[in-house]
Amino acid sequence: MGVDGNRLILRKLKRPSRLLTAIMLCLALLPHLPQASQRPVFAAIDFTKAQSQWRKSGLQGRQEVLEQWQSMLQRVSTLDTAEKLKQVNAFVHDTLAYQQDLSLWGREDYWATPLETLAKGRGDCEDFVIIQYVSLLHAGISDDKLRLIYVRARIGGPASPVTQPHMVLGYYPEPGAEPILLDSLIEDILPASERTDLTPVFSFNSSELWAGGVGASAGSSTARLSPWRNVLNRMKREGVSLNVSR
Repeated sequence: MGVDGNRLILRKLKRPSRLLTAIMLCLALLPHLPQASQRPVFAAIDFTKAQSQWRKSGLQGRQEVLEQWQSMLQRVSTLDTAEKLKQVNAFVHDTLAYQQDLSLWGREDYWATPLETLAKGRGDCEDFVIIQYVSLLHAGISDDKLRLIYVRARIGGPASPVTQPHMVLGYYPEPGAEPILLDSLIEDILPASERTDLTPVFSFNSSELWAGGVGASAGSSTARLSPWRNVLNRMKREGVSLNVSR
């Protein structure tokens, strides 16, 4: 599906939430803080713990999907970066269907863990991005090259003033480089310059947050974004550890 198809699907996306509005207001008022120097970090997944947690939590769905996820991650670990992006993106799109939080979870702005998303077999843009992010970290792409990016997605063509909130995953080959975007609504992996329907609002990874598409860090992502802090804590209980060095 191309960008035109993406615009059609975006008509079904949720309206701007109170959470997103509050985040955007806070970012507008934040001073730009110096970016801390950090070593590259990755992710580790304890699949034995994940399987145990799946059973204890009473998660529905086929537990074999965990084995499929683990097998895919093992397979891509020795591949080059382009293939890692391609195969992780393909796995997520093949495994999940798009569904909004309100109909899936009975509430808006619920950021699901990878286990919760796999158990449902469905998720919205944040859920797709979170499992892609964790998968690529586990596959050996360091945290400093990845950002979860909140964007405004334009609907109705280049001149349309209508936008909707959306999230994509950005891979940055080098600091300051143009990101390559993975999107829940289209399977194509495209450079940001080819996604003229998207306008970045803020971005973040496991430790930091940035206002807009570029600039200095605006502080700690976990301190500023309570849904992100919450889902990271839940992932840890399910066997996903971030900030793991290699």
